[in-house]
Amino acid sequence: MSFSNIFEVAGSGMAAQQLRLSTTASNMANANSASGSEEEAYRARHPIFSAVQRQFENGHFRKGDNNAANGGVEVIGVVESDAPLEARYEPNHPHANEAGYVYYPNVNVVEEMTNMIAASRSFQMNVEVMNSAKQMVTRALSLGQ
Repeated sequence: MSFSNIFEVAGSGMAAQQLRLSTTASNMANANSASGSEEEAYRARHPIFSAVQRQFENGHFRKGDNNAANGGVEVIGVVESDAPLEARYEPNHPHANEAGYVYYPNVNVVEEMTNMIAASRSFQMNVEVMNSAKQMVTRALSLGQ
C-alpha cells in the first residue's frame, strides 16, 4: 500500500466521521422541537457507511478511477429512525393538535452523546494515522541526505 492510499483511506474516514458528527449535532439540536402532527415531527437521522475495498485481479490490485476504489469508507446514505415519536398531552401548547397532543422527536440524547464521543475519537484516530504516515514520508525522504 502506498502512502497516498493511506492518506485516502484516512481522509475518507475523517469525512465519514464529520458527517456522523453533523447528523448527531442536528439530532441534538432538534431533540426538544415540538410539532402538532406525526408527519411534521423531526425524526432522528443516522448515516449509513460501507467499507470500500480494492479489487485484487491477476496478482495485483486493479487500478480504477480515482474515486473510492482505493479503499476506505463511503457514505451510502442518511436514514431516519423508525423509533416511535413521543406524544405528550399538552393542550395549552401552541403546537398542540385538536386532541391536545404535541409530538416530540425520537431522539435519545444519551445515545447521541455516545455517538458524538465515538465519532470524535474516530476522527482523532484518522488524524493520528495521517500524522504517522506524514512522519514516515518525511523520514524516508531524509534518508537520502
